[in-house]
Amino acid sequence: MRVRDDTPPTPRGLAVALLFALAAHRLHGYCEHGHWLNDAQGASLAADWLARAKNALPLAERRRLSALSDQLARQIAGSLSREAGLYAAHEMMEALDPNYHSELAQTMLAECEKLLDDKPCPSG
Repeated sequence: MRVRDDTPPTPRGLAVALLFALAAHRLHGYCEHGHWLNDAQGASLAADWLARAKNALPLAERRRLSALSDQLARQIAGSLSREAGLYAAHEMMEALDPNYHSELAQTMLAECEKLLDDKPCPSG
C-alpha cells in the first residue's frame, strides 16, 4: 500500500508531473477521439491541473511544458499501434492517481525527465 506524500513538489518535480499529465491527456484524446489538443486547450489544461494541485507556474513555462507534452505524445502515438496507444494512454491516465502503480507510467515519467534534461528551461 502506498502512503500519500504531502510534501510540496520541487520545481523540477512539478514540471515533470505536469509534462506527464499533459502528455497523458493529449495521447488519450488522440487515441480515443482521433484529435490532438490545440495549443489553447493544452494551456487551459495546464492551468486547470496546476490549480487543482494548488501550484502555479509562469505562463511561459506552462506553454513550454505544453509544447513538450505535445511532442512527447505525438512521438508515443507514432511509435505504437492504435491498440498499444490506447493501452499506454489508459495506463498514463490511471497513473495520474498517485496510488496507482504502473511500470509503463514509470517509464513514461523517466522519458519526461529526459525530455526536460534535453530541453531545459531557458531561464533555468
